[in-house]
Amino acid sequence: MPICEVVVITGASSGIGRALARRFAREGASIALLARGATGLEAVACEVNLLGGRALPIQVDVADADAVEAAASLIEQELGPIDIWINNAGVMVLGRAATMSPEEVRRVSDVTYHGAVWGTMAALRRMRGRGRGTIVQVVSGVAYRALPLLSTYSAAKSALRAFTESLRVELLHDAIDVHLTTVNPSAMNTPIFTWARNLMPRQAKPMPPIYEPEVAAATIHWAAHARRRDVHLGWGTIAAVALNPVVPGLIDRVLARVGFEAQQTHELASPCQADNLFEPVEGDFGSRGRFGARAISPALLAQFLARWGGGGIRAAFAAGMSLLDRR
Repeated sequence: MPICEVVVITGASSGIGRALARRFAREGASIALLARGATGLEAVACEVNLLGGRALPIQVDVADADAVEAAASLIEQELGPIDIWINNAGVMVLGRAATMSPEEVRRVSDVTYHGAVWGTMAALRRMRGRGRGTIVQVVSGVAYRALPLLSTYSAAKSALRAFTESLRVELLHDAIDVHLTTVNPSAMNTPIFTWARNLMPRQAKPMPPIYEPEVAAATIHWAAHARRRDVHLGWGTIAAVALNPVVPGLIDRVLARVGFEAQQTHELASPCQADNLFEPVEGDFGSRGRFGARAISPALLAQFLARWGGGGIRAAFAAGMSLLDRR
């Protein structure tokens, strides 16, 4: 593993991106932090520098291809050749597909799918000539089994998965040693459920089982160096990958019964609640959302593996535990 990696993280100001920035900073990486909100960017940049990394915050909307390309040029000018590019940015609308406007549908795709494509292309323009580098796509379990009320988000993640599979074969055909990895997390306790656009009567929540974002950060960090093709994280994703091809009709009926309630709290949604679909919600929201009481933390996962995991799994997880943020 390079000692001083140059890493790019989109959606870096909160959630999984924020946890990833902390994870790489502890190893002294130079990290380009891409996000829309100025306040969150400033906060994560300060954390990276305090933890031993070198931060380059860039305020950018990844839906703008030209802006992403300009950011990539600035990154290599300021930090050097990019080793790892992680496409993590995404936005979400919770609601029935029939109630969404064309602008809402398009915006989810522009950020969550097209934003990752623009990031991938910007990284490839630089990595291709050097014949090295890793691009990590933070996809989702919903790319394998779409959820009700998350039609646009599920579609965008499915499109990203298909795009990556196609591109991987093209690189293999051209003998270009740029590695593509997809990481497919289950539901995460991140602030996205606080500021997602909500068209439902009650407040949004992740469908259990829920994991803390530091679990995802540790997995993505490992995947970025292990040169694996696909990495599935959490029981929700594992169940989707294993069961949907076998009993899709049964899963349809189960989700029709429980999927609506499982994605809403008992609290009424506020008509004045700000969302980040078109503009960032300013503030420092950190990595975790408000569902920590129900989430599986790194410490809890370690206890599970210690009791039930195999020796190799326990050893691999233990090696990374000291570097995980437990806040």
